[in-house]
Amino acid sequence: MTPNPVRLEVRCAVFRIGAPAGLPDPQLQVLLVPTGVEDRWELPGGPIEGDAELADTALTCLRDQAGAGEVAHLEQLEVFSAPRRIPGGRTVASTYLGLVRPDAPADGAAWHAIDALPDLVADHAEIVTTARHRLAGKLSYTNIAFALAPAEFPMSELSEIYGAALGYPVDTTNLLRILSRRAVITATGGVRRTRGGGRPPALYRFTDSSLRVTDEFATLRPPL
Repeated sequence: MTPNPVRLEVRCAVFRIGAPAGLPDPQLQVLLVPTGVEDRWELPGGPIEGDAELADTALTCLRDQAGAGEVAHLEQLEVFSAPRRIPGGRTVASTYLGLVRPDAPADGAAWHAIDALPDLVADHAEIVTTARHRLAGKLSYTNIAFALAPAEFPMSELSEIYGAALGYPVDTTNLLRILSRRAVITATGGVRRTRGGGRPPALYRFTDSSLRVTDEFATLRPPL
């Protein structure tokens, strides 16, 4: 008997920090696309064709399926290869963690809060969980938050971004001290103008716009 060929695909767990209407705090959200079956969703992705590079396939799927053409960071996550992870023959998935900034466009897809996911197909919920753990871990020892933050920000906004991604509150003063010591952020010299009285907050930016290890000994230890 001729064995059935193994199919290969990519799947992308893309996160952003969003502020849903009516909710006071920003949330970690994941990008999902509809399956065509009522109330079922899936991660963007699809089959790997010919000799296409995996990362190129991932970016193409994000652009074509979800209108997400401004991915600030993309990295390979894990291979999901359980024999029966999806019906209809064995399909091995090379998965990716992607991050986009709050204002990045996405069409044909929807953002869902990570703690209130809809019904997902196959093992896509497990892929989301794996990506969330990866992000939380890397926030401790890299500058990966550059891919979730706007170009300029007050420290209070950045601490909310860290808190949403890590799943617990992050003290603004401590975060400023840690990131400044690691040369992760730089003061722009500007301030954010606000209505009313009070001193306007200073603005910062990330020193680099690509991933780098900032401290191999994690200070921000995620509880996930």
